[in-house]
Amino acid sequence: MKMTDVLTRKQRSYNMSMIKGRNTQPEIRLRKMLYANALRGYRLRYRLIGKPDIVFPKKKLAVFIDGCFWHKCPKCFIKPASNRKFWNRKIESNIKRDKVVNVELRKKGWKVLRIWEHELKNEKIIKRKIINRIKNDEKKD
Repeated sequence: MKMTDVLTRKQRSYNMSMIKGRNTQPEIRLRKMLYANALRGYRLRYRLIGKPDIVFPKKKLAVFIDGCFWHKCPKCFIKPASNRKFWNRKIESNIKRDKVVNVELRKKGWKVLRIWEHELKNEKIIKRKIINRIKNDEKKD
């Protein structure tokens, strides 16, 4: 299914240029869920390869929120209709970089969690993937 872009090239270019790298809506949503579940001790701007969105230094846990478009979500990625060569290269380089970052962090003893942007719409998934995992780790300590 091919979707037609309702914006002009100039409008689309402007919109894409305005996407922020920090404090995005998905990041804020996750932080609110962590706070609501009494999870503290995370850092937002922790210096670590790959620049994780949230880091639990004591647990050595790096959490990345991957945008469904930017990281090619297998569930909801939609191929760009224009400038395909550019976008394919860009998205494939993101995927390659993610794999390298995962390997490097694991070599250094870190656990890596990657969450798809669409998963943040379902709090049960977040509880299973992050919140319960961290709380179970705390019980072991």
